[in-house]
Amino acid sequence: MVLLKFAEGFSGYDIAEHLDMCLPTVYQIRTRYQQAGLQAALGEKPRPDIKPKFDGAISAKITALACSQAPQGYSRWSLRLLADKAVELGLVEAISHDSIKRILKKTNSNRTANSNGASAK
Repeated sequence: MVLLKFAEGFSGYDIAEHLDMCLPTVYQIRTRYQQAGLQAALGEKPRPDIKPKFDGAISAKITALACSQAPQGYSRWSLRLLADKAVELGLVEAISHDSIKRILKKTNSNRTANSNGASAK
């Protein structure tokens, strides 16, 4: 539909508004068509088959760790503390606090609760 609208003389802005698309997407479709033809414009390139670094079992163990009692001397888990503990326990070889954050974000954990859970500090 995007390419037909361009052929009819509509501007990219008008097409985006009419089709309820974002403007960069409209122009990306047109660019793919100009550079590689119709098939490229109609679909995306296949994405690489990249497996996630941490499977569901690892994520579950990290989530369970975050829900456990924080170590002595800490009122609650921090993301960095969780990352260090996951490595110490041998759950993973290495993990960043950002990865811990992404794992916990997929759960309904309340990291700001006063009792258990991790904090972003």
